[in-house]
Amino acid sequence: MALAENLNLIRQKIATACGRAGRDANSVTLLAVTKGQPPEVVNEAARLGLTLFGENKVQEAKAKIPLCSGKLHWQMIGHLQSNKCRDAVELFSMIQGVDSLALAQEISKRAALAGKTLPILLEVNAVGEASKFGYRPEQLLVELAQINALPRIEVHGLMTVPPWSAEAENVRPVFQQMRELKERCEQILGTPLPHLSMGMSGDFEVAIEEGATMVRIGTALFGPRIKAGQDQ
Repeated sequence: MALAENLNLIRQKIATACGRAGRDANSVTLLAVTKGQPPEVVNEAARLGLTLFGENKVQEAKAKIPLCSGKLHWQMIGHLQSNKCRDAVELFSMIQGVDSLALAQEISKRAALAGKTLPILLEVNAVGEASKFGYRPEQLLVELAQINALPRIEVHGLMTVPPWSAEAENVRPVFQQMRELKERCEQILGTPLPHLSMGMSGDFEVAIEEGATMVRIGTALFGPRIKAGQDQ
């Protein structure tokens, strides 16, 4: 099946990129992006050994997750609206796209009501693209300590969606900037942050070379989506 072949190729590329960077291949987690993919495709990916999946929209996840294997882990990787936080806290094991103090506060409040503590990643709009969500780096550094002090969330690192480019090398500076920003955040917090979520289907090898610990891959794994949407 094409899915099995695609998965093997992606794993080989992850291992090769890690080798170039002098890293262990196990230091990079593959997150399968399932936006627009039906439950049967998710379950097939699970049979091939994938356990971590990402959804961009709460409503799609709410309909899909109950139809998939109960052994899977799901993360929210799209923009999260405050009025969807209750559902997001119930559905996901991590929320990646936290882009404001207000959103972090709402997640913490909803997590408290659900009796849980939720890991988050802080989304960074590294170059200030008007079409994308995310913190500007300087504002993130201002609010980081306040977010980290919230009682029911744990800051586990950063994530970004870089500018689109036909050449992956063109976005290497963004990935370098993210690695450096993560290091600054670690200095402020006085503790290591385990995750740097960056790299998608067209640029994940470069992202790994620059320190990504998690790559979010949809198209290269499942093929083009039937539904239109942001490329992952």
